[in-house]
Amino acid sequence: MNYYENELKALKKSGRLRTREVLDTNVLDFASNDYLGLSHNKELHRRTCEALDLLPLHSSKASLLVNGYHQVHKDFEEALCKVNGFEDGVVLGSGFSANIAMIESLVRKGDILFMDEKYHASGVLATKLEHVSVVFFTHNDMSELKSLFQQYKDVTRKIVAVEGIYSMDGDLVDPEIFEICEKENALLIVDEAHSSGIVGDKLMGVFDLYNIEIKANHIKMGTLGKAYGSFGAYILASAHIIEYLINRAKPIVYATSLSLYDTLLGHHSLEYILHNVENLKANIQRRKEIVKDILGIEIDGLIIPILIGDNKKVIEIKKSLLNKGYAIGAIRQPTVPSAILRVIARVGESSENLSNLCKSIDKLMLK
Repeated sequence: MNYYENELKALKKSGRLRTREVLDTNVLDFASNDYLGLSHNKELHRRTCEALDLLPLHSSKASLLVNGYHQVHKDFEEALCKVNGFEDGVVLGSGFSANIAMIESLVRKGDILFMDEKYHASGVLATKLEHVSVVFFTHNDMSELKSLFQQYKDVTRKIVAVEGIYSMDGDLVDPEIFEICEKENALLIVDEAHSSGIVGDKLMGVFDLYNIEIKANHIKMGTLGKAYGSFGAYILASAHIIEYLINRAKPIVYATSLSLYDTLLGHHSLEYILHNVENLKANIQRRKEIVKDILGIEIDGLIIPILIGDNKKVIEIKKSLLNKGYAIGAIRQPTVPSAILRVIARVGESSENLSNLCKSIDKLMLK
């Protein structure tokens, strides 16, 4: 019996049916979040395999709290804290799990979570938990957030959740958020999944970009599966918040700790970024200039969002570009309100290929 036949038919009719497609490595990749091309860096892979081979085991074996916390994890956490200026940190399985972990555990009964309406789906999912009281504010609207703080001025603990660079629109968080949260003594969660490795003097993200002095109310989450070319995530915060998370956050307490390979690879990628920061920044800037010159779009990071507004048309454009040898994203509801092309100006592909892709997009948009 096909239990969900009608639901699948409805998705297909609306142009929202998704399918898995095996990666074609012969196609130029302008779709993935491998922003710096480190997923293809064989030297990082070799270094990681050599380091893993020297260990007495190759699997993390258990949760962080039950014999699964290795020196490999500790070393990486300390390196992340040092370069980002935080007291303590913890690595875990994915950015999705990290958002669930933070919101599920940090927002207690009686607290209010103020979340940007365009925050990642993982964070939104966590707000569905019975004990979480959430108020969404208009994207990047600091005036509205200030008004909400006044409206809920008697709430003892306020928590704000924003992204450094938003995953679909590709725009930066308003820097005023740091000032507002400090004034209101609110905890501030910044999801740096799409900004870490992309912006800032050391390419560490928006705390780095805006030269923010790390305070006790700051919490930074970053992922390893994007600019770092690995898999997993990390949360950085004050020591007492990290201690609280490892005691109360279910995705940390009950999940097997991050794999040793991914942790080592993430650590090596961090070192690579820091050692090549000027060259990487120049490459990122060059790609921004190409996008501006050809498409007339100014981008804050490496995400190029192009509004199409029609589910069928966005798939047609994606297929047309695929036939030309370019892989891009065609994003539809409910991920975005209206269908967009999501193109990633990856450093992993040449500036010449990006230029040719932008010209092809420009021609298709004029049809």
